[in-house]
Amino acid sequence: MSGLKSEIDHFPTSPANDINTTNVDTAKMAVGNSNKIKKGEKKARNPRFAFQTRSRVDILDDGYRWRKYGQKKVKNNNFPRSYYRCTYQGCNVKKQVQRLSGDESIVVTTYEGMHTHAVDKPTDNFEQILNQMHIYPRLSS
Repeated sequence: MSGLKSEIDHFPTSPANDINTTNVDTAKMAVGNSNKIKKGEKKARNPRFAFQTRSRVDILDDGYRWRKYGQKKVKNNNFPRSYYRCTYQGCNVKKQVQRLSGDESIVVTTYEGMHTHAVDKPTDNFEQILNQMHIYPRLSS
């Protein structure tokens, strides 16, 4: 028991470890930054939906208008991933499109967020896309 006590007595003391000491600067910072995300906390993410479609073309007409803002080579895949944003003002939905490396006839499309507007243009082949879809459970981040 005495060995344990002597180890505890040798810990360096600092204002952060001392319960009786208050650090006014730290308290002010905590109050001023209360609406910011604290270290270790995760930001709430938009809902994500992914599905596979057998298609010869990468871009499927889903009735919305998209602007491509990026493309990158992905590890362990022969096909690049393309990134899109909805062009409707104030709508923050994003879309990722990529072919499967194991079966290049399958396109994986991932939507992040929910549209804040109606479909821009009705499409006849959207029902065909829905019939070919395989919806996955929520993606982990």
